[in-house]
Amino acid sequence: MRLQTIMDESPFTSFHRKLTIYTCGGPFLDGYILTIIGVALSHMQQLHLSTFWSAMIGASALAGLLLGGLVFGYITDLVGRHVMYTLDLAAILVFSVLQFFVHNAIELTIVRFLMGVAIGADYPIATALLAEFSPKKHRGKMLGILMSTWYLGALVSYIVAYFLLPLGDNSWRWMLVSSAVPTFILLVMRWGTPESPRWLVSKKRYKEAEEVIHTVYDVEIDLSHTTIEKTEKTRFGKMFTGGYLKRTLFVGLFWTFQIIPTFAIYTFGPEILKAFNLKGENVSFLSEIIISLFFLIGCIPALFFVNKLGRRPVIIWSFVMMTVGMLVLGIFPNSSIWVILLGFALYAFFSGGPSVLDYIYPNELFPTEIRASAVGMGTAFSRIGSFVGTFLLPYSLSSMGIGVTMLIGAGLTLLGLLVAIAWAPETKGKTLAEASSVEHEKASSYRRQA
Repeated sequence: MRLQTIMDESPFTSFHRKLTIYTCGGPFLDGYILTIIGVALSHMQQLHLSTFWSAMIGASALAGLLLGGLVFGYITDLVGRHVMYTLDLAAILVFSVLQFFVHNAIELTIVRFLMGVAIGADYPIATALLAEFSPKKHRGKMLGILMSTWYLGALVSYIVAYFLLPLGDNSWRWMLVSSAVPTFILLVMRWGTPESPRWLVSKKRYKEAEEVIHTVYDVEIDLSHTTIEKTEKTRFGKMFTGGYLKRTLFVGLFWTFQIIPTFAIYTFGPEILKAFNLKGENVSFLSEIIISLFFLIGCIPALFFVNKLGRRPVIIWSFVMMTVGMLVLGIFPNSSIWVILLGFALYAFFSGGPSVLDYIYPNELFPTEIRASAVGMGTAFSRIGSFVGTFLLPYSLSSMGIGVTMLIGAGLTLLGLLVAIAWAPETKGKTLAEASSVEHEKASSYRRQA
Protein backbone atom coordinates (compact mmCIF):
# COMPACT_ATOMS: atom_id res chain seq x y z
CA MET A 1 0.00 0.00 0.00
CA ARG A 2 1.34 3.47 -0.94
CA LEU A 3 1.91 6.08 1.75
CA GLN A 4 -0.33 8.58 -0.06
CA THR A 5 -3.18 6.06 -0.01
CA ILE A 6 -2.70 5.30 3.70
CA MET A 7 -2.86 8.96 4.70
CA ASP A 8 -5.39 10.32 2.20
CA GLU A 9 -7.87 7.44 2.51
CA SER A 10 -7.56 6.91 6.27
CA PRO A 11 -10.75 7.04 8.36
CA PHE A 12 -11.08 9.82 10.92
CA THR A 13 -9.43 8.34 14.03
CA SER A 14 -8.93 9.38 17.64
CA PHE A 15 -5.44 10.54 16.63
CA HIS A 16 -6.92 12.93 14.03
CA ARG A 17 -9.40 14.20 16.62
CA LYS A 18 -6.66 14.89 19.17
CA LEU A 19 -4.35 16.51 16.60
CA THR A 20 -7.18 18.80 15.46
CA ILE A 21 -7.88 19.85 19.05
CA TYR A 22 -4.19 20.45 19.81
CA THR A 23 -3.75 22.45 16.60
CA CYS A 24 -6.88 24.50 17.32
CA GLY A 25 -5.18 25.72 20.47
CA GLY A 26 -2.98 28.08 18.44
CA PRO A 27 -5.83 30.03 16.80
CA PHE A 28 -7.69 29.99 20.13
CA LEU A 29 -4.73 31.71 21.80
CA ASP A 30 -4.41 34.10 18.87
CA GLY A 31 -8.05 35.14 19.16
CA TYR A 32 -7.82 35.38 22.93
CA ILE A 33 -4.62 37.42 23.04
CA LEU A 34 -5.43 39.77 20.17
CA THR A 35 -8.96 40.45 21.42
CA ILE A 36 -8.49 40.90 25.15
CA ILE A 37 -6.10 43.78 24.48
CA GLY A 38 -9.07 45.78 23.18
CA VAL A 39 -10.79 45.58 26.56
CA ALA A 40 -7.54 46.06 28.49
CA LEU A 41 -6.67 49.21 26.53
CA SER A 42 -9.79 50.96 27.79
CA HIS A 43 -8.66 50.37 31.42
CA MET A 44 -4.97 51.37 31.24
CA GLN A 45 -5.36 54.77 32.87
CA GLN A 46 -2.14 54.16 34.82
CA LEU A 47 -0.12 54.27 31.59
CA HIS A 48 -1.61 57.60 30.40
CA LEU A 49 -1.75 56.43 26.79
CA SER A 50 -1.84 58.85 23.88
CA THR A 51 -3.65 57.94 20.66
CA PHE A 52 -0.28 56.97 19.17
CA TRP A 53 0.65 54.56 21.97
CA SER A 54 -2.84 53.13 22.14
CA ALA A 55 -2.55 52.34 18.43
CA MET A 56 0.97 50.95 18.84
CA ILE A 57 -0.01 48.60 21.66
CA GLY A 58 -3.07 47.47 19.73
CA ALA A 59 -1.11 46.82 16.54
CA SER A 60 2.22 45.57 17.95
CA ALA A 61 1.18 41.92 18.14
CA LEU A 62 0.04 42.10 14.52
CA ALA A 63 3.48 43.32 13.48
CA GLY A 64 4.97 40.41 15.40
CA LEU A 65 2.60 38.00 13.65
CA LEU A 66 3.91 39.26 10.33
CA LEU A 67 7.52 38.51 11.25
CA GLY A 68 6.73 35.24 13.01
CA GLY A 69 4.73 33.81 10.13
CA LEU A 70 7.23 34.90 7.50
CA VAL A 71 10.37 33.66 9.24
CA PHE A 72 9.17 30.57 11.06
CA GLY A 73 7.14 29.25 8.15
CA TYR A 74 10.38 28.87 6.21
CA ILE A 75 12.24 27.50 9.25
CA THR A 76 9.46 24.95 9.74
CA ASP A 77 9.88 23.70 6.17
CA LEU A 78 13.62 23.37 6.80
CA VAL A 79 13.75 21.74 10.25
CA GLY A 80 10.33 20.13 10.55
CA ARG A 81 6.93 20.74 12.10
CA HIS A 82 7.48 18.77 15.33
CA VAL A 83 10.58 20.72 16.42
CA MET A 84 8.73 24.04 16.56
CA TYR A 85 5.32 22.70 17.64
CA THR A 86 5.88 23.25 21.38
CA LEU A 87 8.72 25.79 21.40
CA ASP A 88 6.45 28.55 20.11
CA LEU A 89 3.97 27.87 22.93
CA ALA A 90 6.73 28.09 25.53
CA ALA A 91 7.56 31.55 24.18
CA ILE A 92 3.89 32.63 24.31
CA LEU A 93 3.72 31.46 27.93
CA VAL A 94 6.77 33.53 28.94
CA PHE A 95 5.55 36.70 27.22
CA SER A 96 2.03 36.28 28.64
CA VAL A 97 3.49 36.44 32.15
CA LEU A 98 5.82 39.34 31.32
CA GLN A 99 2.83 41.52 30.37
CA PHE A 100 1.84 41.67 34.03
CA PHE A 101 5.09 43.41 34.99
CA VAL A 102 5.34 46.17 32.37
CA HIS A 103 5.67 49.76 33.60
CA ASN A 104 5.02 51.82 30.48
CA ALA A 105 3.65 51.75 26.95
CA ILE A 106 7.03 51.04 25.36
CA GLU A 107 7.59 47.90 27.43
CA LEU A 108 4.09 46.60 26.71
CA THR A 109 4.52 47.27 22.98
CA ILE A 110 7.79 45.31 22.91
CA VAL A 111 6.40 42.36 24.89
CA ARG A 112 3.29 42.13 22.72
CA PHE A 113 5.39 42.37 19.56
CA LEU A 114 7.46 39.39 20.71
CA MET A 115 4.30 37.55 21.69
CA GLY A 116 2.97 38.21 18.19
CA VAL A 117 6.13 36.67 16.71
CA ALA A 118 5.46 33.46 18.66
CA ILE A 119 1.78 33.42 17.70
CA GLY A 120 2.65 34.01 14.05
CA ALA A 121 5.05 31.08 14.16
CA ASP A 122 2.27 28.72 15.22
CA TYR A 123 0.16 29.32 12.09
CA PRO A 124 2.50 27.62 9.60
CA ILE A 125 3.80 25.06 12.11
CA ALA A 126 0.51 23.66 13.35
CA THR A 127 -1.58 24.00 10.20
CA ALA A 128 1.02 22.31 7.99
CA LEU A 129 1.22 19.42 10.46
CA LEU A 130 -2.56 19.06 10.54
CA ALA A 131 -2.93 19.30 6.75
CA GLU A 132 -0.34 16.61 6.15
CA PHE A 133 -2.04 14.16 8.53
CA SER A 134 -5.60 14.95 7.34
CA PRO A 135 -7.56 12.33 5.34
CA LYS A 136 -8.81 13.70 2.01
CA LYS A 137 -12.50 13.51 2.94
CA HIS A 138 -12.01 15.29 6.26
CA ARG A 139 -9.28 17.81 5.37
CA GLY A 140 -11.67 20.71 4.75
CA LYS A 141 -13.37 20.39 8.13
CA MET A 142 -10.15 19.67 10.03
CA LEU A 143 -8.44 22.76 8.66
CA GLY A 144 -11.54 24.93 8.53
CA ILE A 145 -12.38 24.42 12.19
CA LEU A 146 -9.13 26.16 13.15
CA MET A 147 -10.47 29.64 12.48
CA SER A 148 -13.68 28.95 14.37
CA THR A 149 -11.54 28.45 17.46
CA TRP A 150 -9.99 31.89 16.82
CA TYR A 151 -13.45 33.36 17.34
CA LEU A 152 -14.03 31.07 20.32
CA GLY A 153 -10.85 32.44 21.86
CA ALA A 154 -12.06 35.98 21.21
CA LEU A 155 -15.44 35.24 22.78
CA VAL A 156 -13.87 33.64 25.86
CA SER A 157 -11.52 36.60 26.27
CA TYR A 158 -14.47 39.01 26.52
CA ILE A 159 -16.11 36.82 29.16
CA VAL A 160 -12.87 36.50 31.16
CA ALA A 161 -12.25 40.26 30.91
CA TYR A 162 -15.76 40.96 32.20
CA PHE A 163 -15.17 38.87 35.33
CA LEU A 164 -11.75 40.45 35.91
CA LEU A 165 -13.03 44.04 35.79
CA PRO A 166 -13.83 44.18 39.55
CA LEU A 167 -10.09 43.87 40.26
CA GLY A 168 -9.85 47.64 39.77
CA ASP A 169 -6.90 49.63 38.45
CA ASN A 170 -4.81 46.52 37.82
CA SER A 171 -7.61 44.58 36.10
CA TRP A 172 -5.93 45.11 32.73
CA ARG A 173 -2.77 43.37 33.99
CA TRP A 174 -4.78 40.32 35.06
CA MET A 175 -6.60 40.34 31.73
CA LEU A 176 -3.33 40.18 29.80
CA VAL A 177 -1.61 37.60 32.02
CA SER A 178 -4.70 35.35 31.90
CA SER A 179 -3.57 34.01 28.50
CA ALA A 180 -0.84 32.09 30.36
CA VAL A 181 -3.44 29.60 31.66
CA PRO A 182 -4.70 28.21 28.31
CA THR A 183 -1.15 28.41 26.91
CA PHE A 184 0.23 26.15 29.65
CA ILE A 185 -2.62 23.66 29.23
CA LEU A 186 -2.03 23.50 25.48
CA LEU A 187 1.72 23.12 25.94
CA VAL A 188 1.16 20.01 28.05
CA MET A 189 -1.39 18.58 25.59
CA ARG A 190 0.89 18.98 22.55
CA TRP A 191 3.84 17.19 24.09
CA GLY A 192 4.66 14.00 22.18
CA THR A 193 2.92 14.83 18.88
CA PRO A 194 4.76 13.00 16.06
CA GLU A 195 6.47 14.55 13.05
CA SER A 196 4.69 14.69 9.69
CA PRO A 197 5.52 11.59 7.58
CA ARG A 198 5.07 13.66 4.42
CA TRP A 199 7.75 16.09 5.55
CA LEU A 200 10.04 13.25 6.65
CA VAL A 201 9.73 11.57 3.23
CA SER A 202 10.37 14.90 1.49
CA LYS A 203 13.68 15.01 3.41
CA LYS A 204 14.38 11.32 2.64
CA ARG A 205 14.15 10.35 6.32
CA TYR A 206 12.29 7.16 5.46
CA LYS A 207 12.89 5.11 8.62
CA GLU A 208 11.48 7.85 10.85
CA ALA A 209 8.44 8.18 8.58
CA GLU A 210 7.88 4.40 8.72
CA GLU A 211 7.92 4.52 12.53
CA VAL A 212 5.34 7.33 12.61
CA ILE A 213 3.09 5.49 10.14
CA HIS A 214 3.28 2.35 12.25
CA THR A 215 2.49 4.27 15.45
CA VAL A 216 -0.39 6.33 14.01
CA TYR A 217 -1.95 3.92 11.49
CA ASP A 218 -0.68 0.52 12.75
CA VAL A 219 0.62 -0.23 9.24
CA GLU A 220 4.00 -1.64 8.23
CA ILE A 221 5.41 0.00 5.09
CA ASP A 222 8.74 0.27 3.30
CA LEU A 223 9.29 3.85 2.16
CA SER A 224 12.85 3.57 0.94
CA HIS A 225 11.77 3.63 -2.72
CA THR A 226 8.73 5.87 -2.61
CA THR A 227 7.63 9.47 -2.25
CA ILE A 228 4.25 11.01 -1.65
CA GLU A 229 4.61 13.54 -4.42
CA LYS A 230 7.39 14.97 -6.48
CA THR A 231 9.48 16.84 -3.93
CA GLU A 232 12.17 19.44 -4.28
CA LYS A 233 14.56 21.22 -1.99
CA THR A 234 12.86 23.77 0.27
CA ARG A 235 13.13 27.01 -1.67
CA PHE A 236 11.36 30.13 -0.36
CA GLY A 237 11.39 31.77 -3.79
CA LYS A 238 9.30 28.97 -5.31
CA MET A 239 6.16 30.73 -4.07
CA PHE A 240 6.91 33.59 -6.45
CA THR A 241 7.56 31.58 -9.61
CA GLY A 242 5.27 30.15 -12.28
CA GLY A 243 1.73 29.25 -11.27
CA TYR A 244 2.56 29.55 -7.57
CA LEU A 245 2.93 33.33 -7.83
CA LYS A 246 -0.79 33.69 -8.61
CA ARG A 247 -1.62 31.37 -5.71
CA THR A 248 0.59 33.38 -3.34
CA LEU A 249 -1.07 36.63 -4.38
CA PHE A 250 -4.54 35.10 -4.10
CA VAL A 251 -4.00 33.76 -0.58
CA GLY A 252 -2.30 36.94 0.64
CA LEU A 253 -4.87 39.32 -0.85
CA PHE A 254 -8.10 37.56 0.10
CA TRP A 255 -6.76 36.97 3.62
CA THR A 256 -5.74 40.64 3.89
CA PHE A 257 -9.04 42.09 2.70
CA GLN A 258 -11.01 39.76 4.95
CA ILE A 259 -8.98 40.27 8.09
CA ILE A 260 -8.33 44.04 8.21
CA PRO A 261 -11.90 44.96 9.24
CA THR A 262 -12.09 41.91 11.52
CA PHE A 263 -8.95 42.77 13.49
CA ALA A 264 -9.94 46.42 13.70
CA ILE A 265 -13.34 45.46 15.12
CA TYR A 266 -11.81 43.13 17.69
CA THR A 267 -8.85 45.28 18.72
CA PHE A 268 -10.86 48.46 19.16
CA GLY A 269 -14.30 46.93 19.74
CA PRO A 270 -15.19 49.11 22.77
CA GLU A 271 -14.15 52.33 20.99
CA ILE A 272 -16.08 51.37 17.83
CA LEU A 273 -19.24 50.59 19.79
CA LYS A 274 -18.94 53.89 21.67
CA ALA A 275 -18.70 55.66 18.32
CA PHE A 276 -22.02 54.03 17.43
CA ASN A 277 -23.40 55.50 20.70
CA LEU A 278 -23.60 52.06 22.36
CA LYS A 279 -22.45 53.28 25.77
CA GLY A 280 -22.36 51.83 29.25
CA GLU A 281 -20.12 49.02 30.49
CA ASN A 282 -22.77 46.31 30.37
CA VAL A 283 -24.17 47.39 26.98
CA SER A 284 -20.68 47.48 25.46
CA PHE A 285 -19.70 44.06 26.80
CA LEU A 286 -23.01 42.48 25.81
CA SER A 287 -22.72 43.89 22.29
CA GLU A 288 -19.14 42.63 21.94
CA ILE A 289 -20.14 39.15 23.12
CA ILE A 290 -23.08 39.05 20.67
CA ILE A 291 -20.84 40.10 17.76
CA SER A 292 -18.20 37.54 18.75
CA LEU A 293 -20.88 34.87 18.92
CA PHE A 294 -21.93 35.65 15.34
CA PHE A 295 -18.29 35.37 14.20
CA LEU A 296 -18.12 31.95 15.84
CA ILE A 297 -21.52 30.71 14.63
CA GLY A 298 -20.75 31.81 11.05
CA CYS A 299 -17.93 29.28 10.86
CA ILE A 300 -20.27 26.33 11.47
CA PRO A 301 -22.23 26.37 8.17
CA ALA A 302 -19.04 27.36 6.34
CA LEU A 303 -17.36 24.15 7.55
CA PHE A 304 -20.22 22.17 6.02
CA PHE A 305 -20.47 24.10 2.76
CA VAL A 306 -16.74 24.05 1.86
CA ASN A 307 -17.07 20.29 1.47
CA LYS A 308 -20.64 20.24 0.14
CA LEU A 309 -20.61 23.18 -2.30
CA GLY A 310 -16.88 23.70 -2.71
CA ARG A 311 -14.29 26.29 -1.71
CA ARG A 312 -14.90 28.75 -4.57
CA PRO A 313 -18.66 29.45 -4.18
CA VAL A 314 -18.29 29.73 -0.39
CA ILE A 315 -15.62 32.42 -0.53
CA ILE A 316 -17.36 34.43 -3.25
CA TRP A 317 -20.81 34.58 -1.65
CA SER A 318 -19.34 35.19 1.78
CA PHE A 319 -17.52 38.30 0.56
CA VAL A 320 -20.75 39.52 -1.06
CA MET A 321 -22.66 39.39 2.23
CA MET A 322 -19.73 40.77 4.27
CA THR A 323 -19.70 43.81 2.00
CA VAL A 324 -23.44 44.30 2.53
CA GLY A 325 -22.95 44.18 6.30
CA MET A 326 -20.22 46.83 6.26
CA LEU A 327 -22.32 49.02 3.95
CA VAL A 328 -25.18 48.91 6.47
CA LEU A 329 -22.81 50.15 9.18
CA GLY A 330 -21.34 52.84 6.94
CA ILE A 331 -24.61 54.18 5.52
CA PHE A 332 -26.65 54.08 8.74
CA PRO A 333 -24.17 54.92 11.53
CA ASN A 334 -26.77 56.78 13.61
CA SER A 335 -29.49 54.15 13.48
CA SER A 336 -30.91 52.12 16.35
CA ILE A 337 -28.91 49.48 18.17
CA TRP A 338 -30.77 46.79 16.20
CA VAL A 339 -29.64 48.15 12.83
CA ILE A 340 -26.06 48.44 14.08
CA LEU A 341 -26.10 44.90 15.42
CA LEU A 342 -27.64 43.71 12.13
CA GLY A 343 -24.74 45.20 10.17
CA PHE A 344 -22.17 43.67 12.51
CA ALA A 345 -24.05 40.35 12.50
CA LEU A 346 -24.10 40.15 8.68
CA TYR A 347 -20.40 40.89 8.45
CA ALA A 348 -19.49 38.58 11.33
CA PHE A 349 -21.67 35.64 10.29
CA PHE A 350 -20.61 35.55 6.65
CA SER A 351 -16.95 36.12 7.48
CA GLY A 352 -17.05 32.44 8.46
CA GLY A 353 -16.50 31.46 4.82
CA PRO A 354 -13.19 33.24 4.17
CA SER A 355 -12.16 32.56 7.77
CA VAL A 356 -12.24 28.77 7.47
CA LEU A 357 -10.51 29.08 4.08
CA ASP A 358 -7.65 31.09 5.61
CA TYR A 359 -6.10 27.77 6.60
CA ILE A 360 -7.58 25.48 3.96
CA TYR A 361 -6.37 27.29 0.84
CA PRO A 362 -2.66 27.88 1.64
CA ASN A 363 -2.22 24.34 2.95
CA GLU A 364 -3.89 22.83 -0.12
CA LEU A 365 -2.39 25.03 -2.82
CA PHE A 366 1.31 24.52 -2.06
CA PRO A 367 3.46 21.34 -1.97
CA THR A 368 5.10 19.83 1.11
CA GLU A 369 8.49 21.49 0.68
CA ILE A 370 6.99 25.01 0.88
CA ARG A 371 3.63 24.40 2.59
CA ALA A 372 4.54 26.00 5.93
CA SER A 373 6.34 28.82 4.12
CA ALA A 374 3.16 29.51 2.15
CA VAL A 375 1.02 29.64 5.29
CA GLY A 376 3.61 31.93 6.86
CA MET A 377 3.63 34.14 3.79
CA GLY A 378 -0.17 34.36 3.81
CA THR A 379 -0.08 35.25 7.50
CA ALA A 380 2.59 37.89 6.95
CA PHE A 381 0.85 39.31 3.87
CA SER A 382 -2.44 39.73 5.74
CA ARG A 383 -0.78 41.16 8.85
CA ILE A 384 0.89 43.97 6.93
CA GLY A 385 -2.55 45.28 6.05
CA SER A 386 -3.93 44.41 9.48
CA PHE A 387 -1.13 46.30 11.23
CA VAL A 388 -1.64 49.39 9.08
CA GLY A 389 -5.43 49.21 9.37
CA THR A 390 -5.41 48.66 13.13
CA PHE A 391 -2.85 51.41 13.68
CA LEU A 392 -4.81 53.91 11.57
CA LEU A 393 -8.29 53.02 12.87
CA PRO A 394 -8.18 55.31 15.97
CA TYR A 395 -7.15 58.20 13.72
CA SER A 396 -9.91 57.35 11.24
CA LEU A 397 -12.52 57.31 13.99
CA SER A 398 -11.39 60.67 15.36
CA SER A 399 -10.90 62.48 12.04
CA MET A 400 -13.47 60.96 9.63
CA GLY A 401 -16.05 59.42 11.94
CA ILE A 402 -17.52 55.95 12.25
CA GLY A 403 -19.62 56.07 9.06
CA VAL A 404 -16.70 56.74 6.70
CA THR A 405 -14.53 54.27 8.61
CA MET A 406 -17.07 51.50 8.04
CA LEU A 407 -17.41 52.44 4.35
CA ILE A 408 -13.65 51.99 4.02
CA GLY A 409 -14.16 48.52 5.51
CA ALA A 410 -16.85 47.85 2.91
CA GLY A 411 -14.42 48.85 0.18
CA LEU A 412 -11.84 46.39 1.49
CA THR A 413 -14.30 43.49 1.54
CA LEU A 414 -15.38 44.43 -2.01
CA LEU A 415 -11.75 44.13 -3.11
CA GLY A 416 -11.67 40.70 -1.45
CA LEU A 417 -14.72 39.73 -3.50
CA LEU A 418 -13.04 40.78 -6.76
CA VAL A 419 -9.90 38.78 -5.89
CA ALA A 420 -12.03 35.70 -5.12
CA ILE A 421 -13.96 35.98 -8.38
CA ALA A 422 -10.76 36.32 -10.38
CA TRP A 423 -8.51 33.73 -8.73
CA ALA A 424 -10.30 31.43 -6.24
CA PRO A 425 -9.63 27.81 -7.31
CA GLU A 426 -11.67 24.71 -6.50
CA THR A 427 -9.79 22.08 -4.49
CA LYS A 428 -12.73 20.09 -3.09
CA GLY A 429 -12.20 16.33 -3.29
CA LYS A 430 -8.55 16.51 -4.37
CA THR A 431 -5.60 14.90 -2.64
CA LEU A 432 -2.92 17.23 -1.30
CA ALA A 433 -0.68 16.19 -4.18
CA GLU A 434 -3.37 17.08 -6.75
CA ALA A 435 -4.44 20.33 -5.08
CA SER A 436 -0.86 21.57 -4.67
CA SER A 437 0.26 20.72 -8.21
CA VAL A 438 0.27 23.55 -10.74
CA GLU A 439 0.58 20.96 -13.53
CA HIS A 440 -2.56 19.17 -12.29
CA GLU A 441 -4.45 22.47 -12.28
CA LYS A 442 -3.40 23.14 -15.87
CA ALA A 443 -4.43 19.66 -16.96
CA SER A 444 -7.86 20.09 -15.31
CA SER A 445 -8.28 23.46 -17.04
CA TYR A 446 -7.50 21.94 -20.42
CA ARG A 447 -10.05 19.17 -19.83
CA ARG A 448 -12.77 21.69 -18.92
CA GLN A 449 -12.04 23.70 -22.06
CA ALA A 450 -12.14 20.58 -24.22
